Amino acid sequence: MTARLRKLFDDLANSFWLLPALIVLAGLLTALALVQLDRSGLLPRWLLEDWLYDGGATGARTLLGAVASSTIGVAGTVFSITIAALSLAAGQMGPRLLRNFTKDRGNQLTLGAFLGTFSYALIVLRSVRTQDEGAFIPHLSLTVAIILAFVCVATLVYFVGHMAGRINVDTVIDLVSEEVQSAIGRLTTDKQQIEPPPAEFWKDGTPIDDSRRGYLQHLDDQGLADWAAEHETSIRLLVRPGDYIFPGAPIAVMLPPVEGAAEAIRNATALGPQRVSSADLEFAVRQLVEVAVRALSPGINDPHTAMSALDRLGAALCEIVPLYLPSGVLMRGDRPVLIVPRLQYERLLNAMFDMIRQNGSTSAAVLTRILDVLTAVISVERDRDRMLLLKEHADLVAGDARRNISNPADLRDIDLRHAAFLTMLHDGPLGQFATQSDEHQGARSNGS
Repeated sequence: MTARLRKLFDDLANSFWLLPALIVLAGLLTALALVQLDRSGLLPRWLLEDWLYDGGATGARTLLGAVASSTIGVAGTVFSITIAALSLAAGQMGPRLLRNFTKDRGNQLTLGAFLGTFSYALIVLRSVRTQDEGAFIPHLSLTVAIILAFVCVATLVYFVGHMAGRINVDTVIDLVSEEVQSAIGRLTTDKQQIEPPPAEFWKDGTPIDDSRRGYLQHLDDQGLADWAAEHETSIRLLVRPGDYIFPGAPIAVMLPPVEGAAEAIRNATALGPQRVSSADLEFAVRQLVEVAVRALSPGINDPHTAMSALDRLGAALCEIVPLYLPSGVLMRGDRPVLIVPRLQYERLLNAMFDMIRQNGSTSAAVLTRILDVLTAVISVERDRDRMLLLKEHADLVAGDARRNISNPADLRDIDLRHAAFLTMLHDGPLGQFATQSDEHQGARSNGS
């Protein structure tokens, strides 16, 4: 149940309509409250004479009609501009990045401001009465309507500049990079992790099937671990957040078997039609990769965007250096009661670099940037296993370059970058200066 509530709150937070709907509701309630205040006669005369709207009923209706008609018209324009920006983003940066536009608070506030002002004007308009109808003019409410009209003008100016910046690819890359950083902060730890039991531990386990389908978006691991401890069993999930659940396929293994495990797992998991980054670091990374891969496509051919995405990926790896990826082992007492498949460093590297390398294997600029990024990461990395994995990717880049780069100068540049990576791996940052010094001495000897 906790997982489903998290999914509900996450869906509401990322929805495009919630904030505009709340602003419209606030506009309605404000209009009703101010009209009631105007009816009460509590407003001082000096305020009515010197500061508030003092026109007649006909002018009031004309004013409110103008505010209502103009704001709803501009709201349609704002919506059209947003749709055009979404179409552009989908074509150039990938459809999975559309939610970065739909959940953008600036777009939501702009649309909400116009719709809220429109709703406010309509509610105030219905309260205006001419002399023949009983003579009521809500002076305070009309003054607030004028103020809201000027607020909408300022909001429109803000929206044009905001949207122009949002469709810039560098801005999009920064937004996705911030999402990666946020995911790293949530999904990594600075504490040494407990290793999961060996595979032989589960050889007599009982598989648990699941008839649902969809991506695992949220997992209440603590609640499921408490249930397993209460029933004195251990559960090993076969999927982690971000994996697709196939109907009828095993979702977990349990040892020893107890009644109600399938229902407990269903209550602790929430599925959806797409992956989300709130509990899936790999998906957050793949959004950056998608921008880079699309930039390398023949239709766009923008290696600079791919290189910019590579820089952010390298920065993410540097942030992970002092951290541990969770092992997925949840203990109760001295017994592991729940094991969730973990995202290993090797798989994270593969997600970051494989597709970019494969799609940019004929671009010397992209391959050299990959090597530069790997060199920067290995200059701060101290874990030997991680360093060897980084070396594997550097060797793959060098191998692709030898097969696909025909220009000798470009190939020599890539070989030099690969050699610099190996020097950084074996000798550290100071090793590069020693190598450059030796090369310089050799050149002077040859010259003499």
